[in-house]
Amino acid sequence: MARTVQDQKIGSRDARGKLAASGKPYYRALDPGLHLGYRKGSAGGKWVMRWYVGGGEYKVETIATADDKADADGVAVLDFRQAQALIREKNVEYSRVAQGLPAKKDGPYTVRACLDEYLAYLDSEKKSGRDARWRADALILPQLGELLCADLSTKTLRSWLNNVAASPPRLRSRKDAEPRYRDIDKNDAEQRRQRRATANRTLTILKAALNRAWREGKIASDDAWRRVEPFEEADAARVRYLTIDECRRLINAAEGEFRDLVRAALATGCRFGELAALQVRDFNPDAGTLHIRSSKSGKGRHVVLHDEGIELFKRLTAGRPGVELILRKADEDRWGKSNQTRPMSEACARAKIEPPANFHALRHTWASHSVMAGAPLLVVAKNLGHADTRMVEKHYGHLSESYVAEAIRKAAPRFGITDDQSVRRIA
Repeated sequence: MARTVQDQKIGSRDARGKLAASGKPYYRALDPGLHLGYRKGSAGGKWVMRWYVGGGEYKVETIATADDKADADGVAVLDFRQAQALIREKNVEYSRVAQGLPAKKDGPYTVRACLDEYLAYLDSEKKSGRDARWRADALILPQLGELLCADLSTKTLRSWLNNVAASPPRLRSRKDAEPRYRDIDKNDAEQRRQRRATANRTLTILKAALNRAWREGKIASDDAWRRVEPFEEADAARVRYLTIDECRRLINAAEGEFRDLVRAALATGCRFGELAALQVRDFNPDAGTLHIRSSKSGKGRHVVLHDEGIELFKRLTAGRPGVELILRKADEDRWGKSNQTRPMSEACARAKIEPPANFHALRHTWASHSVMAGAPLLVVAKNLGHADTRMVEKHYGHLSESYVAEAIRKAAPRFGITDDQSVRRIA
């Protein structure tokens, strides 16, 4: 059994009572690369686990409430010794998962263990696991996490899916804060569609994790989830895109460095995160392209620019070192997650764009106008970073059809034959 360490600062309730409240935890090393932390707040303290994952990076996780005000119960409220034991146990589990093994040796194979393995697989493959991890923590594990995969039934999974669709959307909050929810109108058809779309996307993640475990022989049958169907017509939202006039007004209304960010989005169709990561060396003025080094799919691509886009990026990169970020905030800092939300909302208000558009609508705007101008769907898909045309057909196919109809009406032969105006239809 591992030795229990002692610490004068966080080892006892009395010692912790003398510490100042701090958002940054007080840490105590347990083993190489493994630390127990104590984060003190106004309402009491939390035990925090920090462990080394390689490449100079650590991960941090809040594991339990400290016994500052309530006596330790060994489950939700832990004393210093119990917190050490739990952290060491979790460290072993995470190490096993990183190696593709069940979290607990010869232990029951739960939905939580299955998802842990799948998320570790996403991380190792450098795919986008952030959304999958959030959905697992918020929407899957609270209801299904401790169930054995072998005991899952179609009825249980359908009930879970319906509960996700009926639950209100969560609002953004701090990691350790109590979750907050947005009020919804249950009679609003669009809000109902959005919640069902969220449930469908979460079901896709759960099925992917279970299917991977089933293919590896860790689950005997896939019958339970194979029979669970997603909600129909939940993903049929009409794509919001701006008109050319709205785009001009938005650019004029955007201020400072955010205006360059808006123009870059409209010139490329790139995602916000892709634009924020662009370096000067990623722009090739001779070829008129941008190199997106890593995208949502984990693969890079080259985005072709039109004349306006080439001139924009020539200006933004002129005389600057290759490793500098092309697009930065006014304080020279990098555009971070959600930094675009407020300036986008303010620019829409000044431009009188109703309803206001989010930043991702600029990607839809580029794609929509490209399709309406006659660009082949495969070309649009490649520039957007999609592997094939399925997503483009789903979101923009109707625009392509309208372009075809307009082109036919314009180019189809006419024979100069007029109807005899003396003939009238008898009612």
